[in-house]
Amino acid sequence: MYPAIHDPNSHQSYPADAHMGPIPASGVPDPSPNQPYSAVHHHHPYLNRAPSAPVTGQWTSGLCHCFDDPVNCGITCVCPCITFGQITEIVNRGSKSCVSRGFLYGLLTVTGFACFYSCFYRSKLRGQYDLPEEPCTDCLVHFCCPGCALCQEYRELKYRGFDMGIGWEANMDRQKRGVTTAPIVIPGMARS
Repeated sequence: MYPAIHDPNSHQSYPADAHMGPIPASGVPDPSPNQPYSAVHHHHPYLNRAPSAPVTGQWTSGLCHCFDDPVNCGITCVCPCITFGQITEIVNRGSKSCVSRGFLYGLLTVTGFACFYSCFYRSKLRGQYDLPEEPCTDCLVHFCCPGCALCQEYRELKYRGFDMGIGWEANMDRQKRGVTTAPIVIPGMARS
């Protein structure tokens, strides 16, 4: 019924449901080689990198990692036009204002065509940072998961050193003065 587990030390196989003796209920994993599983440590790229380190060729967080930035997730759920406006001001390098693009996105949301407008900016963002078109085409991502797509794009720009709340001009002023945003620190996390 269950697959066999092969013990490389003794070259024997055991049924998967048979264990090697009593398992203590300490709540701490047993790192001994007799365990039928291996300890897996997950690495989260968005939380462990410095925000100003340029990374090309990959997104810094997944499409469904909205709760990596819970404040932005809440704002995007309530009023996605705010997040969209912040993204477009940075992607457009200040040539279009956050307010004008956010207002236009809000109008297009009412008509049902906002996903076509926002997929254009996702494509533009991907082109600026050489990001892959994943998990599917930009328009399909914005059509099926508009909130998740906006949150991912927001996190991407934030990770790349932009303070999304101050706009393009203030970010450029900070950059000229050599001021960078502080890395994201989560309580209980330590550098490895």
